Amino acid sequence: MAALNLTPSDTSTFMLMGIPGLEAAHIWISIPFSMFYMISLLGNFMVLFVVGKEQTLHQPMYLLICMLALTDIGTSTSIVPKALCIFWLNLKGITVCACLTQMFLLHTVTAMHSAILVTMAFDRYIAICNPLRYATVLTNVRIAKLGLVGLIRAILFVLPLPLLLTRLPFCANRIILHTFCDHMAVLKLSCGDTTFDGIYGLVVSFIIIGSDLMLIALSYGLIIRAVLRISSKTAHQKALNTCTAHICVILISYTPFLFTALTYRFGQGIAPHVHIILADLNFLVPPMLNPIIYGVKTKELRDKVGKYTSRR
Repeated sequence: MAALNLTPSDTSTFMLMGIPGLEAAHIWISIPFSMFYMISLLGNFMVLFVVGKEQTLHQPMYLLICMLALTDIGTSTSIVPKALCIFWLNLKGITVCACLTQMFLLHTVTAMHSAILVTMAFDRYIAICNPLRYATVLTNVRIAKLGLVGLIRAILFVLPLPLLLTRLPFCANRIILHTFCDHMAVLKLSCGDTTFDGIYGLVVSFIIIGSDLMLIALSYGLIIRAVLRISSKTAHQKALNTCTAHICVILISYTPFLFTALTYRFGQGIAPHVHIILADLNFLVPPMLNPIIYGVKTKELRDKVGKYTSRR
C-alpha cells in the first residue's frame, strides 16, 4: 500500500501513470490487456511444449520458432504484469532500478526478436536457394550459435541505454506518462543534457532495425530471384508457401514498431493516450499472433499441436 502514497518528488521512485486521460477506463482497458497476455502465454508455451516433446520437430526451423516464442513471452511479460498492477490496484510507483531494469529487458528482448527474424530469413533463403546444402549449412548447433550472437549483440547495444541514464539528474516531477519504462519517456524526465542519450537511442534503433530489415530484404530478394527462375507454377507456389508464415510475422512485428517509433518521436500533434495505446499494442499483439500464425501455416507443427489438444 506504500506505493499508493508515493509522491512524484520521491528521489528513489518514478510514477507510472498508465494511460493519462483514460484513468476512468483503466479497468475496462485491463480486460483486453489480460486476454491478449493469456492467449500469448498459452500459444507460445504450447509451441515450446510441442517442439520439445516431438523429436521430429528438433530441426533448425522449429528451433528458431521456439526462440521466437521465448522472445514473445519475454516481451509481453516485461510490461503486462506492471500495467495490470496500475490498472487494477493503482500501484503506480516503481523504483529507479526496477524501471531501468524493465527498460533494459524490454529493449534487449526486442532486439533479440529482430535478430531471430533475420536468421529465419536466412533459413528460408538456404531452404529455397540451396536446398541440397540445407542440412549441412543450418544445423541445430549453428542455429543456437546464431541465437547466442543475436543475444550478445542485443545486450551490447542496449545496455548503455540504462547506464547512460544513471548519470543524469532527474527533475522533481518524476511522473512517467506511460504504462512501462520506455527509454524516451524516462529520458524526458531528466533535467540534464540528454542530447547524447537521444542520439544514441536513435543510432541503436537505426543500426539494429535498419540493418536487420536490409538483411531480410536481401534474403527475400534472392529468394524471389530464385523462384522466378523456376518454370513450374506448382514449384513457385510451394516455394512461396514456405515463406508465408515468416512474412506475416515480419509484417506484424516491424510495421507497428516503426509506426510507433515515428509517431512517438515526430507525431507531436497526436494525443498522448494514442501514443501509449499504440506502444502497448506493439508489445501485446505480435506475441499473441505469432504462435497462431506458425500454428496455422506450418503443417507439421499444426498436426502435432492438434495431436496433443485432441488428447485433452
